[in-house]
Amino acid sequence: MTVREFNDWEQYTIIFKTLSDLTRLKIMWLLLSMDSKISVSEIIDVLEENQYNVSKHLKILKNAGLIYEKKEGKWAFYQYRESNNLFDKAIRDTVLTIPNNMMLDEVKRCEQRLAMRVDGKCVVGSESVEWKKVKKVNKI
Repeated sequence: MTVREFNDWEQYTIIFKTLSDLTRLKIMWLLLSMDSKISVSEIIDVLEENQYNVSKHLKILKNAGLIYEKKEGKWAFYQYRESNNLFDKAIRDTVLTIPNNMMLDEVKRCEQRLAMRVDGKCVVGSESVEWKKVKKVNKI
């Protein structure tokens, strides 16, 4: 993981453009609020988006230096990239000002999806039979 240094306006602009998309903003909010690394499969189920769109948005967030990817077996997990940079801290704090009540459905799905992990590891893919059962039982 490399630490991004802001030397010109272009780098700041990239961050704001990246976060100007609702799906990317939701992904950032989840990564910051749920205090957990989250797999692509989990994000797909939580946001109810298709794999292509989620992967595209994660790539953009990663290229902007906001998140990083860690492979664990067949799973790719994403986390917020911690930094002591004042701008990064301001971005993190700003994203976290989004009220929880705006993300109630996503938080509920995320908590349910993360509860399906075994020993802290994602064990079911997106839109799995197991996930569909959980959604049906919990009406999420």
